[in-house]
Amino acid sequence: MRLNVFLARAGVASRRGADELIKAGRVTVNGELGELNTFVAANDVVKLDGERLQPQQLAYALLHKPAGVVTTARDPQGRPTVVDLVDHPARVVPVGRLDADTTGALLLTNDGPLAHRLAHPRYGVEKVYEAEVEGKPSDAALQRLREGIELDDGPTAPAKACRLGPSTVELTLHEGRKHQVKRMLAAVGHPVTRLHRSAYAGLTLEGLEPGAWRGLEPSEMARLSAEAPEPGRSGCSPGSSSRPPASR
Repeated sequence: MRLNVFLARAGVASRRGADELIKAGRVTVNGELGELNTFVAANDVVKLDGERLQPQQLAYALLHKPAGVVTTARDPQGRPTVVDLVDHPARVVPVGRLDADTTGALLLTNDGPLAHRLAHPRYGVEKVYEAEVEGKPSDAALQRLREGIELDDGPTAPAKACRLGPSTVELTLHEGRKHQVKRMLAAVGHPVTRLHRSAYAGLTLEGLEPGAWRGLEPSEMARLSAEAPEPGRSGCSPGSSSRPPASR
């Protein structure tokens, strides 16, 4: 594996932070200074400031993120972070981001290549959101969401959209733009008052209370590690405008 990935797996820094350690000359591989393009084999000896490092086992955690918690490893303002909530022996970091006021499914891992793949638009990872909004969205508004909305950074891809209640909409997206759900619903005249991500890449929050987390099952890890993750089940079919309210 590449040296910066090894350092991230050892829990000493993110891959970007690992690059800085390497450039500062603090990392050696078999006694030689490591470089950004250095690859580490199974029996190589990697040291940071003279101390030998061992890679951590790959770890995957699904968190039910509560409101008021920021999606980062550290917060300069001292707010609670998602990493604070996941008491895992491995150093895991969040895949993607949820706003502080958004709740729901968040994956944390130390598997850098997987995290990069899940975040890449090419793979179209499925994300399911439940949004409480101002007003009562009409069938026409839902149809606009399905067809794609013109935003300031370009049109969105078609989405699945259905009504869970008079002022509650479920959206299933395969993109990950900043504040995308909030911007889409504001564009059709229904600003979001509460947002919850009920599923991510097929992972649901069944049995998890807000603030709780669990490790992934082997079958879930295998599916996530496949070349393209399978989409999770959504309550919306492409042509539906409503369905019975989901249990919370």
